[in-house]
Amino acid sequence: MQPGYQPQQPPQINNNMTMSIVAIFLFWPLAIPAIINASKVNPLLQQGDYAGAQAAAAESKKWSKWALIVGIGWYVIVLVCCLLGGLAGLIGADTSSTN
Repeated sequence: MQPGYQPQQPPQINNNMTMSIVAIFLFWPLAIPAIINASKVNPLLQQGDYAGAQAAAAESKKWSKWALIVGIGWYVIVLVCCLLGGLAGLIGADTSSTN
C-alpha cells in the first residue's frame, strides 16, 4: 500500500427500510416484499455485491411505493364512503322527520 493512499469507502445505498416499515401500516401485503428486499441491501454491500444491493434497494423502493399508493388510496375511498354514508343518513333522517 502506498503512503498517503486511502482505500475507497464503499458507496452508501439507501435500503428504504423506513419507508417499508411505514408502508406495512398502510397495506401490508405489498410491504412484506419491500421489507424483505430492504433487509438484503446491507449484507449484499458487505459482500461487495454493489449491483445486487442497488437492485434490492430499487425493488424495496418499488414495493414500498406501491404499498403506500394502494394504502392511501384505500383509506381515501373508505373515508369518502363513510362521509357519503353519514350524509345519506342525515338526509334520510331529515326527510323521515317531516312526515
